[in-house]
Amino acid sequence: MRAEGMSLFLALGLLVAGLCSRVHCLPADDLASKIVTLKDQIKKLPAPNTAVVSSNTDFAFSLYKQLVSLDPSKNVIFSPLSVSMALAFLSLGARGPTLTELLEGLKFNLTETPEAEIHQGFQHLLQALSQPSNLLQLNVGNAMFIGERLKLLDKFVQEARELYHSEAFSISFKDSDAAVKFINDYVKNKTKGKIVDLFKELSPETVLVLVNCIYFKAQWKMPFNPNFTTEADFHVSKNRTVRVPMMGIMGRTVPYFRDEELACTVVELPYTSNDSALFILPDDGRMAAVEAKLLPETLRRWRASLHPRRITALYLPRFSISGDYTLHDILPQLGIKKVFSRQADLSGITDQVRLQVSQVVHRAVLDVDEEGTEGAAATGISIEVTSIEFLTVRFNRPFLFSIIHKDTQSIIFSGKVTDPSPPSARSPH
Repeated sequence: MRAEGMSLFLALGLLVAGLCSRVHCLPADDLASKIVTLKDQIKKLPAPNTAVVSSNTDFAFSLYKQLVSLDPSKNVIFSPLSVSMALAFLSLGARGPTLTELLEGLKFNLTETPEAEIHQGFQHLLQALSQPSNLLQLNVGNAMFIGERLKLLDKFVQEARELYHSEAFSISFKDSDAAVKFINDYVKNKTKGKIVDLFKELSPETVLVLVNCIYFKAQWKMPFNPNFTTEADFHVSKNRTVRVPMMGIMGRTVPYFRDEELACTVVELPYTSNDSALFILPDDGRMAAVEAKLLPETLRRWRASLHPRRITALYLPRFSISGDYTLHDILPQLGIKKVFSRQADLSGITDQVRLQVSQVVHRAVLDVDEEGTEGAAATGISIEVTSIEFLTVRFNRPFLFSIIHKDTQSIIFSGKVTDPSPPSARSPH
């Protein structure tokens, strides 16, 4: 990775398993005549507002808190954008209370932002994220893998293609090992080899899999000089210190904010593309308090308060972290429950059988080195101030981070670094 620079990426898969019971619903033609297609509704809407980005940020922090609660001492890395987009994609086929639960779980206020506007927002977001750039590699894509026995409603297929630019593949789930390999190979290819084995297994009863993949690669506007990288202590906790490769930047001016209210230091490191990584370093013992205040308005306040500040020295560990999550165990904590139960109404996908979601899995990888960032999902920021006049910021304790796409203000990756030492050197907690 040293030679190829840095990149970030991630893949999230949604597995939808069909139950044996049949559903009694309107024939597709009757259904289509009763429902104005989302595409027609979207044509009548004004230009997209910021509701999707704002709700995605709210969802990002809510999901982060759930992932941290699993084990506060562990690194966290995930892509909130990937999870939001995959669940919004799934919601195309949800109806009734299942649809309401999914969209409200994604932090949308359905009174203020109707369903059509939400999908329009994601459509525009996909288009904005897919703009070609010489300075940033960012690929976002969706795909569905359809069991050969399943007949999807034309409306669902059309909207999946038009709104979420989804590819579609026919697949046999009878040989579940072959199906897993086919899907995992697709994901591995889309993430340039960074996300492998997204799915560990699939039931032969599976009839549909939805997948979202993100790949990100960017170079620092101010690269760290490898000659300044030295072994240094990183204080994982009061009782535990590890040795890590600590990168350094000397005598540079960077966007900086000292938040006295929350007792943390915020530093923004831009990429050549003008996207950026935001690193948040809570004071010693203040991590939990800062995490409790992770809200969209806090992020807005931090970013609005950043101002250029000459820093004598900034130290950041070179780190590689990965995350592997079964979100079907976590999303119910955010109010998304029905879609995992027999009460699931996914009748917008097919009128053949009743469907429910059996797995939502997410993997993320992130590498940060002297040249830039490579990965999938993000981890925390630790920043320390020694004095006002002679300012040194040393990320030598747990810290938070967010990778932000400038043009859409979307959080592409978010996370926390509690132990940046190489995976082989980490001792179990």
